[in-house]
Amino acid sequence: MLLGIVLRLIVGLLLGLAGWAAGLTIGEEVGDPGLVPWGVAVGAAGLVLGVVTAPYLVVSPIRRLNALPASTVAMGVAGLLAGLGAAALLTVSVGRIPGPAGIALPIVASLGFGGLGMALFVAREAAVFEGLPGLRRFASARSSSGNLVLLDTSGIIDGRVMDVAATGFLTGPLGVPQFILNELQHIADSPEALRRNRGRRGLEVLHRLRSETDVPVQIMDAEVRNGADVDGQLVILAQKMKAAILTTDYNLNRVAELQGIKVLNVNELANALRPVVLPSEELAIKVIQEGREPGQGVGFLDDGTMVVVEGGKRFINSHLDVAVTRVLQNASGRIIFAQPKAGVR
Repeated sequence: MLLGIVLRLIVGLLLGLAGWAAGLTIGEEVGDPGLVPWGVAVGAAGLVLGVVTAPYLVVSPIRRLNALPASTVAMGVAGLLAGLGAAALLTVSVGRIPGPAGIALPIVASLGFGGLGMALFVAREAAVFEGLPGLRRFASARSSSGNLVLLDTSGIIDGRVMDVAATGFLTGPLGVPQFILNELQHIADSPEALRRNRGRRGLEVLHRLRSETDVPVQIMDAEVRNGADVDGQLVILAQKMKAAILTTDYNLNRVAELQGIKVLNVNELANALRPVVLPSEELAIKVIQEGREPGQGVGFLDDGTMVVVEGGKRFINSHLDVAVTRVLQNASGRIIFAQPKAGVR
């Protein structure tokens, strides 16, 4: 809030001083003192205009720049300097034109060439890095760091993102919007013990991600706007930034996919990495409880996969060798059905 007020005042003062100086300069050049009051009026109008438009001219661009890769910002600055250099060469001749045109045209040339240079350099960023041998390695790092992944609240609290990041499979930076961080803090301050523990776990996961892994974690200055809920705002932000979303929320997963957003679901990753079990394959498990159907026993593999043993009730609390009969895969995970090996009594 304070930053926004300060930026409003700075932009307003700059525009006001520019209008006032333009009025004085043009009045002196033309030799008409009557233009000076008009310059003061233009300066006052610029002051008001700057205060009103500062959020759009300064605050919003700063937020967007904060989300851009450093290489893109560097290319934009290089393009701006190149454009201003070209405009300076043109100003040597254009500035000699008598009258107001000699003042206005250099300003227009600086703005036009500066903007054109910045746009061209940013648009051809990849080609510039690939064309310079000394920067090819940096170009490879730049392309990998541009694969931004936004973290959802459920994905942070789940905690497995920490393990995935530690293995090196996440090569791009992780983004945590401010509204996600606010939601985590709200959950951590909940009077309910379970929600409070979940929130604190999420904050601890973020701390460990930043301190114990090599994956960059960016806290992004983004707030919930237009009455949208947190999930809706996360989808909107991912669309604007062309980023992926990491979550364990099934509903958010489906909504984001319908919007054309890439989703990294930790549950789907865990299911994909579970070892393949085929019918007739033998397993060694411990039967720990009864199944739903009469006579069934239930055990679990090391990765948490449920194994339903037909006729395994009498082996509860015992280790047992079983043979797989079939494997059932559904949205919630995988269930293995088996029966005791021949000869087991």
